[in-house]
Amino acid sequence: MAHVFLLLLYLGVGQDRVLVSGDMHFRTLQTCNWHAEALVRRWGYVANPADFAVAYCVPRLVDVTKVPVY
Repeated sequence: MAHVFLLLLYLGVGQDRVLVSGDMHFRTLQTCNWHAEALVRRWGYVANPADFAVAYCVPRLVDVTKVPVY
């Protein structure tokens, strides 16, 4: 067992917000934050709220023999 950081990626706003990824685990917060920043970056003009992305890195205790950790 080890403490790692789980990256949660949501798309949309308000009640329309949907979790689209919740299975990426990282050993360090810095690595998790780097991926989170890259995933929420958008280019151009975003007019559709469904395209709005939010990412969180949250600590989790996982069995590293059963869960891939990057």
